[in-house]
Amino acid sequence: MTRSARRTRRMLQVTGVGAVALLTLSACSSSDSDSGSTKSGSSASSASSPKLSGTVTVFAAASLKESFTTLGKQFEKAHPGTHVTFSFGGSDTLAAQITGGAPADVFASASPKTMKIVTDKKDNATAPATFVRNQLEIATLPGNPDKVSSLKALTNKDLKVVLCDKTVPCGAAAQKALDASKLKLTPVSYEEDVKAALNKVVLKEADAAVVYKTDVKAAGDKVEGVDFPESADAINDYPIALLKNAPNAEAAKAFIAFVQSDAGQKVLNEAGFLKP
Repeated sequence: MTRSARRTRRMLQVTGVGAVALLTLSACSSSDSDSGSTKSGSSASSASSPKLSGTVTVFAAASLKESFTTLGKQFEKAHPGTHVTFSFGGSDTLAAQITGGAPADVFASASPKTMKIVTDKKDNATAPATFVRNQLEIATLPGNPDKVSSLKALTNKDLKVVLCDKTVPCGAAAQKALDASKLKLTPVSYEEDVKAALNKVVLKEADAAVVYKTDVKAAGDKVEGVDFPESADAINDYPIALLKNAPNAEAAKAFIAFVQSDAGQKVLNEAGFLKP
């Protein structure tokens, strides 16, 4: 091989090594660039779904106390850094508090009528959605010693019967059932919410009360439930809504979504609520 040929061969070898090095560097650079792009995309995704935190204040009908307390704990566990606080009571009272300026994020009412008190006020709440329904039942003393078997039986003057106030959803539903049956009932007292009515029986201060199935179930062996067919004509829809001036709107939206989710509905159905 001539000297010129050897020189040419060495030049080609050097050029080949350089090309390989350039290709390797290019591949590394491309890989780093792709990696950086992926990391950037991941960060963007995280930024679009900020971590929930802070307190969510929920005003809810008294009949939701047990199930919503459970849902609140589950929500907090699923979203560390959040805290759900509740104000339970008669839906009409809660609606008045909200329209009066009480700070809250969510309102869950026991009837569309009481929800309307809030939504009728301009900019008070977003469009409500029905998330469960509830049906009435008669709560009697354990063992039903007075042998109450129907709504008509409550008209017996020897029985001490309590009802929810007519302005409260459970009271309005009871009155609707009585009117449909053309029955007149004079209770010994009208109570401010369904829990107060049920408590009269639990404390043996009354023989019977017209409440919700869910409340009878929550009371366990402290009372006995008696179904009556007229209750089918007075089933209440329960709407829930995000309040427009909610201090913690993002977490509030997530709580409402959780209530409507399969997991939330399971808790509510197990408590005796009917599907929407």
